[in-house]
Amino acid sequence: MAANDLSDIGLIGLAVMGQNLALNIADHGFRISVYNRTTSKMEDFVRAHPDTPGGLQGETSLEGFVKSLKRPRKIIILVQAGRGTDAVIDSLVPLLEEGDIIIDGGNAKWTDTIRREKELTEKGLRFIGSGVSGGEEGARFGPSLMPGGTAEAWEFLKPVWDAIAAKVDPGNGKPLLGAEPGKPVEGGVPCSAYIGPDGAGHYVKMVHNGIEYGDMQMICEAYDLMQRVLGMTPPEMGKVFEEWNGGLLDSFLIEITADILQQADPETGKPFVDIVLDTAGQKGTGKWTSVNALDMGVPAPTVAEAVFARCLSAVKEERVAASSLLKGPAYNFDGDKSEFVDAIRDALYCSKICSYAQGFQLMREAQKEYGWTLNFGEIAQIWRGGCIIRAAFLQKITEAYGRDPDLANLLLDPFFNEQIQKAQANWRKVVAVAAGAGISIPTFASALSYYDGYRTERLPQNLLQAQRDFFGAHTYERVDRPRGEFFHIDWPKPDRPQLKA
Repeated sequence: MAANDLSDIGLIGLAVMGQNLALNIADHGFRISVYNRTTSKMEDFVRAHPDTPGGLQGETSLEGFVKSLKRPRKIIILVQAGRGTDAVIDSLVPLLEEGDIIIDGGNAKWTDTIRREKELTEKGLRFIGSGVSGGEEGARFGPSLMPGGTAEAWEFLKPVWDAIAAKVDPGNGKPLLGAEPGKPVEGGVPCSAYIGPDGAGHYVKMVHNGIEYGDMQMICEAYDLMQRVLGMTPPEMGKVFEEWNGGLLDSFLIEITADILQQADPETGKPFVDIVLDTAGQKGTGKWTSVNALDMGVPAPTVAEAVFARCLSAVKEERVAASSLLKGPAYNFDGDKSEFVDAIRDALYCSKICSYAQGFQLMREAQKEYGWTLNFGEIAQIWRGGCIIRAAFLQKITEAYGRDPDLANLLLDPFFNEQIQKAQANWRKVVAVAAGAGISIPTFASALSYYDGYRTERLPQNLLQAQRDFFGAHTYERVDRPRGEFFHIDWPKPDRPQLKA
């Protein structure tokens, strides 16, 4: 094959995400070879898109696919995470040459990415684990991209990733749209940046997904409060979310929530949301985030509560049975409806700040654990467009880390501190009303507890440390001695004198 006929990049795996990413790459003028284990799927895909600017080149064999690529070869894998990815890598390795680059664009666990990068480096190959966020539409028209690997390997992928990524306005951070679908966005800042070595990209994508779990659950709690406390209809709530999307809560998830709540069911004509079963699944990234937070001792209760809320929703039959046996309080709201809607908005915003603060604290600890150096302002910047959590709010996080790259917690930034001070009275009101009405609000309440715990100089864990020393001789530290010195008391037995109350 002549050198000018070789493709700039290749992609394996033509499910919906793979097809859309391949078209995005081809639309930006890169010639791309595609391969799928089911040959007919590849052939149908190439036949359906004959006129892309860069060109699609279908290959029926893995050997032919590899030979069709310019060196160093750049091969994107978009197959099922885990064993599926390992199987594809194992089949590619014998066909590749030193310096070739494999890019895993799936939702891989970061520890798998660390292992794969190490194994492939030993074979003379290069590996990039890249988070790809934005779903099917993002893959097609501009995702947020979070690559991790060696900086040298990234330089070869950078022209493609920067070209296909979502773009935001450099002034206000708002997403830019193309003139029409399939037309590349002109100008703007790409939502793509080198994250760090080995598994850093996939780790940051995991935290992104954990934050996404929190965002979605918070929105559900706001909806539930408007529905059950205020008796609002879905179209009425849709209008509220539409209004919120024009302010501080401007985001993709708020926008689509407004649309969903105003959608009628095509079969019954009822509000669509009312005919959807109240059970939610998960693909594991939220759980990974929570487990990793526990492993590293980083408080991330809001993300964990969002995961648990999905788990609780899944036991539908148990909840139906329990609803007739376990009674809550009688409650009638007698306040101002409009004011309470504003209070819900404030509770959502404050909880969101705390959730993101937890996510960024988790990444801050992970860089110590894995030897990475993460640019938190840049991470917030590439989340401003293309991804599911894209929001105007992220511009403020970018600015916060611009003011202080070593910021310990977003709550300590002057802007976010001011926002919490202005809105916390309403936040507390919402949590109190929900408790009085017997309505579950796990993310609103856990975020408030996190905020109150973080701002408290002396927590009650002094008693907990004494308990541990009493029953297990686990030792304790003293307030009148330097940190790091541990003590144990010979605790009195029942027949020994003790202090009187």
